[in-house]
Amino acid sequence: MSKYKFDDRNIKWQKIGDFEHCVVSILNIDKENKVIDALFKFSAQEQIVLHRHVALNKTFVIQGEHRLYTPSGELKEVRAVGTYKTCLPDIEPHREGGGDEDVIVFFSIRGTDGVLYELLDDEQNIIGTITMADTIAMHEAAA
Repeated sequence: MSKYKFDDRNIKWQKIGDFEHCVVSILNIDKENKVIDALFKFSAQEQIVLHRHVALNKTFVIQGEHRLYTPSGELKEVRAVGTYKTCLPDIEPHREGGGDEDVIVFFSIRGTDGVLYELLDDEQNIIGTITMADTIAMHEAAA
């Protein structure tokens, strides 16, 4: 079977603050229905900041392996290309990253105009949040 690669050369990627190993392209924000559609790219063989999803997230893996890790950094789950998942709010904290290549995942984030993600330190203390307002500001800055 031939291996295909998603061509993301025309996607405008943005850094998320000072966070490493992750960029985002916000595709659409529906403020009325509280829905954000975005592409996330996680670096190969890396892990992003420990976090918890506060809003409902629906994901679809477009390229690579979407890897999820426990708070201690142990591999917990591998999602292959074509995997669709619904991630309910208040799931356990985790890290995400790519497999042997950068992974690109479509996220549909739904249901709140407040906090979307809690960012955590290694002891699982909240060190920051990403909100709907933060996401709107990023989207407007990219326009």
